Amino acid sequence: MQGAQPSSNHSLTLEGRSVATVTGVEDVDCFNEQIVVLRTSLGALTLTGEGLNISKLNLDDGKLIVEGEITAVEYAQSRKSGGFFGKLFG
Repeated sequence: MQGAQPSSNHSLTLEGRSVATVTGVEDVDCFNEQIVVLRTSLGALTLTGEGLNISKLNLDDGKLIVEGEITAVEYAQSRKSGGFFGKLFG
C-alpha cells in the first residue's frame, strides 16, 4: 500500500554547529542526547553530538530543529539504488 509521493523538498541548514534546521522530514526514528535519526524525503539522516535536543518538530510541515553540539551529519545510502541486490531486496 502506497500513499502520496513525498515531496523532494529537503534542506539542511547548520548554524554554527549548534542548530540544525531540517525540512522534508517524514518521521523521527529515534533520538537521545547523542543521536537523532530521521527519515527525510531524500533518505535517512543521522545527526550526532552532545546534548542534542529537538526544539521543534512538525511532521505536517516536515520541519525539525535540533539544538546542541552537533559533531556529525550523515546521510545513509538510499536503498532504492540500482543494481541486482537493490532490486532483489528493495
